[in-house]
Amino acid sequence: MEKYKKASKHIAVLAFPFGTHSAPLLSIIRRLSEASPASMFSFLCTERSNSSTFPKGHQKHDSIKPFNVWDGLPEGYTHCLKRNPHEPVDYFLKAVPQNFKDAVEALVAETGRPIDCLITDAFYYFGADIADELKVPWVALWTASPRALFSHAETEFFRRHVGINDPVDKPLDFLQGFASIRVADLPDGVVRGNFDASVPVLLNKMGQTLPRAAAVAANSYEDLDNAVVNMLKSRYKRFLNVGPSNLMSSSPVDDRHGCLDWLERHQPLSVVYISFGSVITPPPHEIEALTEVLEESNFPFLWSFRGDVEKQLPPGFPKRTSSKGKIVPWAPQQKILEHPSVGGFVSHGGWNSILESISGGVPMVFRPFFGDQKLNTRTVEAIWGFGLGLEGGTLTKEATTNALNFILSTEEGKKMRQKVGVQKELAYKAVQPNGSSIENFKTLVGVVTCHHYLP
Repeated sequence: MEKYKKASKHIAVLAFPFGTHSAPLLSIIRRLSEASPASMFSFLCTERSNSSTFPKGHQKHDSIKPFNVWDGLPEGYTHCLKRNPHEPVDYFLKAVPQNFKDAVEALVAETGRPIDCLITDAFYYFGADIADELKVPWVALWTASPRALFSHAETEFFRRHVGINDPVDKPLDFLQGFASIRVADLPDGVVRGNFDASVPVLLNKMGQTLPRAAAVAANSYEDLDNAVVNMLKSRYKRFLNVGPSNLMSSSPVDDRHGCLDWLERHQPLSVVYISFGSVITPPPHEIEALTEVLEESNFPFLWSFRGDVEKQLPPGFPKRTSSKGKIVPWAPQQKILEHPSVGGFVSHGGWNSILESISGGVPMVFRPFFGDQKLNTRTVEAIWGFGLGLEGGTLTKEATTNALNFILSTEEGKKMRQKVGVQKELAYKAVQPNGSSIENFKTLVGVVTCHHYLP
């Protein structure tokens, strides 16, 4: 632990181990470590998450060290497909915040260094109390969209204006920037669903506590959803857009399945890229509908499929479509979306995917599943105008065919590409020297490395 003794600062990072939270959080931490090379960053998360985020042979950062926290699971618990996927989340949330308090105490004892700053996933509302006890600044990192953050930060406001019996298609026209958003688009637990479920409770507490943070940093940029960003700035001491993170990282490209070479053989704007993220696989009847569309259409396609091809795709589908399609278990998504042959992106609507699609200038077709994905879908379609939600919200043969034809074969689709192209330019501008995200990041570095307690 000699490096801790020599470090100018010791920053503890509390990560959320589910979904795609840890990786974007680590991306920002790596940038902070590069900006403050004399500091040590202790990355606290569950063993299962850390083993994925810091795999053996990963690109090591000497100033970032992972530490494991208890996951709350009963002894002998095994992960399997038959279990409720929400079960580990519920166990974990019952273990917080005590598991993190214990881990921080053990961390200080092991390293011999007290904590100088506490950085947490914004989900962790209890970061405010832990930071107060340590007498250090609390910095919250929000890894989803600013609009989703606003929805959770103002949950009580939305509940006052939306009645239990209000129709789901009622517009939220009582709030600036939300007139095109409907009740049904808000994340579960804001005005609909089980308010007492573990995640809605967590997010509601987060919304009430974030004003105590010395800074709230987000993976976005100033010119995207500017009205919402300005409302967030009025609510927090410092609201800092420091993204898109995907434009600021320079990790080696992993193209182990030859996706980029395959794309080279296709015409500009002709290929449909398909990925539903690392967590979700659509239900069987929707997979079947999508495969029928791909088999019968003339569009070449590249599908990053995280499931079992033999068991979950129709028999013979990969072979029958091999002349125009490529199915892989992993794909370098950012590089694919930047490739000139890609004309459209079929996605679940996760925030990281949206930012990468903007960075590539590619219009989107959405099949949202949970969390903020419905809100993201509606925002991109109705407000920003460079994506399309499926009619009926699911992958049916008719809806998918219509959406792909619209994106790839119509004048309206060309206009969508022009709109996302404008955002692409603004995103790249934000990360240039003296760009808004770079300046905001400098402010964030100042908060994290400040030698004085920021209440």
